[in-house]
Amino acid sequence: MKIFLDTADVDEIRRASAMGLVDGVTTNPTLVSRTGRAYKEVIKEICDIVDGPISAEVISDDAEGMIAEARDWAKVHKNIAVKVPMTLEGLKAVKTCSAEGISTNVTLVFQPLQGLLAAKAGATFVSPFVGRLDDIGRDGMDMVADLMTMIRNYGYKTEVIVASIRNSIHVSQSALIGADIITIPFKVFNTLVKHPLTDKGIESFKADYEKIPKA
Repeated sequence: MKIFLDTADVDEIRRASAMGLVDGVTTNPTLVSRTGRAYKEVIKEICDIVDGPISAEVISDDAEGMIAEARDWAKVHKNIAVKVPMTLEGLKAVKTCSAEGISTNVTLVFQPLQGLLAAKAGATFVSPFVGRLDDIGRDGMDMVADLMTMIRNYGYKTEVIVASIRNSIHVSQSALIGADIITIPFKVFNTLVKHPLTDKGIESFKADYEKIPKA
């Protein structure tokens, strides 16, 4: 399972990348707005840090506008995957982008058939949002499992990026389901290596080391 960071904070990306565990990055206008910087400036810097898919989102509502933005983003860096919303116009844009060799990430997927349609349209990636479904009392991971089954049933090459991940349980469930990719906030990334018994064990070993006679 590949790990993407869901952030536009380049400091977070550099810190996580130093561990050799980051395969890509997803961003959106909300995340970039928190940086106080221009969107393209941020994306270009991220592309210099991570050699993997970097998602940059379109803001147009119509297919023509999305395609124009996608072509513009594709010129910025070869690793950019253009985030397109799961709408009829979005699917039209995905079809054209796919034909032109532009990588796409269909976002805001909340039910399996949406993801299946995105795969059929030629999406490189599809992003089901689990946390937001959990927020309204639905099981987001069940939706991901169904989507994975549908895509595998028909042999689509589209990769599933489990998004809107809120905790390490979502990460574990994604791995058990066999999701291709997870995209996680930096704070969730940091929790994956932590366990109180690990900390307790380190403290115990250090304390016992101090008891060893020094030559």
